[in-house]
Amino acid sequence: MASMTALHQVSVRISPARRLPQLVAGLWLYGASMAMQIRATLGLNPWDVLHEGLAKLTGLSFGLITAITGVLVLLAWIPLKQRPGIGTIANVVLIAVSVDVTLAILPAPQGLLPRIVFLTLGIVLNAVAFAAYVGSRLGPGPRDGLVTGFCRRTGISLRVTRTVLELIVLGTGWLLGGTVGIGTVLYALGIGPLAQLFLPALTWRERSRPVCESPRT
Repeated sequence: MASMTALHQVSVRISPARRLPQLVAGLWLYGASMAMQIRATLGLNPWDVLHEGLAKLTGLSFGLITAITGVLVLLAWIPLKQRPGIGTIANVVLIAVSVDVTLAILPAPQGLLPRIVFLTLGIVLNAVAFAAYVGSRLGPGPRDGLVTGFCRRTGISLRVTRTVLELIVLGTGWLLGGTVGIGTVLYALGIGPLAQLFLPALTWRERSRPVCESPRT
């Protein structure tokens, strides 16, 4: 779902009691922000291009496709010896429900300016949501865990692994009819800096160790 971002020596501590509510709120907002970008019809992030293409191909709802894809990606964790957390399972379920609910109640904007507003708000809220659920530190999303697990097993850099995987996902989604456009470019350029901006205020850190790197979209 958002792109991967590193957490470097975050100094803010959030209460452990806030972690689960923050995880749930972050994942729900993540799905809602995805729906806003879908409604804008100006281009999606690579994984959502794939999800949209598969939804068109199969006739299944966008949310259901994200859940099915998430489960399939989790199966790829097995040879990588990755272990899911509660946040990993919640990621699959809550985002799928949230995006479908939001799409059902959110009208499509009419005109270019409202579509640009939807796209912009969707990207910003996506970054906030990403920071919230990653900052809860209750487990990575399936797609993020796939990238980090592959890096650990192969020694290939995080940046190279993520770039190659997302190019494959983007190309496949585009061939299936997913929407690629200016929104795809803006998301790629903006999600990292925006997420990094929000992470310090939303990251839980244990006293005994610093926050190093955390996964992602």
